[in-house]
Amino acid sequence: MLINRFLRRGFCTAVARPWLFVGLGNPGDKYKGTRHNVGFEMIDAFAESQGISMNTVHCKATFGQGFVGDAPVLLAKPQTYMNLSGESTGPLAAYYKLPLNRVLVFHDDMGLPCGVLRLRHNGGHGGHNGC
Repeated sequence: MLINRFLRRGFCTAVARPWLFVGLGNPGDKYKGTRHNVGFEMIDAFAESQGISMNTVHCKATFGQGFVGDAPVLLAKPQTYMNLSGESTGPLAAYYKLPLNRVLVFHDDMGLPCGVLRLRHNGGHGGHNGC
């Protein structure tokens, strides 16, 4: 009640910290539709489902931003080739002052059967040398 009055008057800015979703892949037609670009495809599908336009370039990435409910989300597809994706992902996280626990990276993993999704809290490079 008292907090609601402060929020309405602008005394407190309780803005949720955004999530950064990064889809890894390689730019160009040569890699389009390949398993290596599943990260790009995940971001495209998510952006379309949420009505988020991927129409800008920011920190070497095709970039979009929007909301899922009340949660702000930042979507990125680094255009640096997969093994250099850290050149884009690191500066994006730094620019928005995001801790690593607010960054989700989508990429292929040759150790998984096709069509299988795995979520890990802590992960390695998955055979990639990028981020």
